[in-house]
This record gives sequence, structure tokens and C-alpha cells, in this order.
Amino acid sequence: MKNLDDNIEIRPVTTKKELAAFIYLPEKIHKNHKNWLYPIYTDEFLFFNPKKNKAFNYSDTVLALAYKNNVPVGRIMGIINHRYNELHNENHGRFCFLECYNDQPVFDALLLYVENWVKEKGMNKLVGPLGFSDDNPQGFLVDGFDEPTVMITNHSYRYMVDLLHKHPFYKRLDLVQYRVRIPEQIPEVYNKIAERTLLRGYKLIEFTSRKQIKPYIHRVFELMNACYTHIFGYVPFTTEEMDDFAARYLPILNPKFIKVVLNSNNELVAYAIGMPNASVGINKAKGKLFPIGFIKILWGMRKAKQLDMLLGAVRHDQRGLGLDSLMAHALLTSANKAGMTLIDSHHVMETNTPMRSVYEKINGEIYKRYRIFEKDLA
Repeated sequence: MKNLDDNIEIRPVTTKKELAAFIYLPEKIHKNHKNWLYPIYTDEFLFFNPKKNKAFNYSDTVLALAYKNNVPVGRIMGIINHRYNELHNENHGRFCFLECYNDQPVFDALLLYVENWVKEKGMNKLVGPLGFSDDNPQGFLVDGFDEPTVMITNHSYRYMVDLLHKHPFYKRLDLVQYRVRIPEQIPEVYNKIAERTLLRGYKLIEFTSRKQIKPYIHRVFELMNACYTHIFGYVPFTTEEMDDFAARYLPILNPKFIKVVLNSNNELVAYAIGMPNASVGINKAKGKLFPIGFIKILWGMRKAKQLDMLLGAVRHDQRGLGLDSLMAHALLTSANKAGMTLIDSHHVMETNTPMRSVYEKINGEIYKRYRIFEKDLA
């Protein structure tokens, strides 16, 4: 598709060379962006590979690049997640991984390309930025531009929302990100809540090795699937996706920042998973694991003063019984022992009152906000 007035051409990604251009383009756009975080490039090539990423099996997708004078200047991905649409009785398409310079015609051409593609597929709404599921970077940043970026979030330029406002999109949902300052002394009230919870027959499981974690992996994902159905954009994990996700993250997780709670029937009823912040090491490695990038990343995580939360849930019928406080107490204690001073919540839906309450109980403050937009298609 060509826009003759602006000499812009939109081309679908169909070759390995074009895919590489798609993956490496953000590095050029964000060259002077001090708070941008490199992706881990080996992960990127796996993510965008339909033979490796199981989400392609139940989704229609399109990747496209914008060119000016035969030079890539923007990119976008379109997704129709059929599994999500069927589960939620929706009929929407998604746009995601939209990157460009501060260039309205390029932005418009990319968005129009996916909008037309979605319309041709019979969709009645376009939503984004939103990937296959909520475990992909989502939303445009709308507040917190001067703050550093953590893994699996984006750090879009301020102008991206300005460019989008030229189109009839409206807010669908905000995601907030909390920062918690870890106290040197855990408040006594949390110690008492933890003690009372354990007296009710619950058992807190903590780990010292990855081998100990493996028997709990599927149980954690099964609880996640049960608890996350209300989360916008979430698609339940298949068994294969559980294994893929675990294989991707387990090698870099520190077991002491994983907490699991069992009830008196030995049922897994709650979990929380965090990892030392990897951002400094990833940027020093410029997103490349080899030949020595992985050493920089691991060394950076060893020196990290911030714990980044990845996942957490409490079974619906076990909420309000102190399990969230029990895990918060355990994580604060572990982080404190490791010399950490901060916890990052990762994305929390603004409507997720129980999770927001957990962070606000431990004096968390919102320091970033992301917005997912929606447009009705005629």
C-alpha cells in the first residue's frame, strides 16, 4: 500500500530480512531515548516466529513496515485473537508493537493498514496497543516518561498518544505501575497477619533451587488461568504454552523470590513471582545474549536493588483471608535480606481493586500509567 502524497509505502513482512528489519527498527527510533529498554533479541525472534510462538495457532496476524525512500521508518502488528474473542463474545482486532518517528503521516498509514486488515476480517472494533495476551507489552505510556523501564513493558514516546489523538480512539483501560520502598524493618502488623494466616492451616512454600520449583509450574499456571479470566486481554495458557513460558523464564528466576501458598488440602491457592531488575544489564548488553551479553545481564541482576513483580494471584474463594499479606511479608523479607530497596508492581489494571489494595497497604505509589485505546469500526 502506497501513500503517494507522502512517499510512504506500507509493506507486509514476508521474508527473514524484513522480519529482522521489523525487530531492530525500534533500536534506531529510540537511539537517543535514555529510558528505553532494549528487548532481548533472541526472545524477539522466537516471539515473532509462528513455528515457535503457539499464540499464532489461534490468531490471525499481520506484520507491516512503513518505508520512506525504501528506508524503514515505522512498524506495526495486527492481531485477531480468536480464542479471546470466543471466550469473551467480542469481535475485535488488535494493533500492537507500533513504532515510528514523530511523523503523523507514517503513523496514520500504519494504523490505517491494520484497520483495513481488521475490517476485511469482519471485526467491529480495533483495540490497542495490545498483543496476543496481557503478558506482552501493552498500552501507550501516558504518565511516567522520566522513569526507567522494566521488562515486558514499553516506554513509548510522549508523541505516540498525540499522534493517536488525531484518530477517533477512546480510552478502553488504564494500567498503573506501583513503586514500593522496602522498609528496613518489616512493620509488626505484617508479622502478625502472617502468623495468624499460618495458624489457619495454610503453608507458605519458599524455594532455594529451581529444581524445587518445577513440580509447581503447571499448578501455578492452572491457578493463573482460573484467576485471570477477568483481566482484559488475557488468554488462558495451554499446556504447551505453560511449558514454553516456563522454559523462557525459569532459567533467569531467583527461587528465593517465588512464593507459593498451599491450603490444608495441599491445594495451591496463591502464588507470587518476582525477579531482580534486569534492565541495567539488558541495556549494557544492548539486548544481545551472546557472546557475553548474558553475563552482563546476570551480573546486573545480582547487583539489582529493585525487585520486579511478574505474576501473582489468590484463588477467588481464598481472598480476604490474609494470603496476599502473607506473600507480601515473605517477599519484603526476602528482598530486604538481599539488600533491595524497591519493588516494582508491573502492570496493574486500574479496575483491579484487590491487587491495587495490596500495593497501597505497603505504601506503594503509582509512578507510571499506560493506556489501551479502542475505536469502533463502521
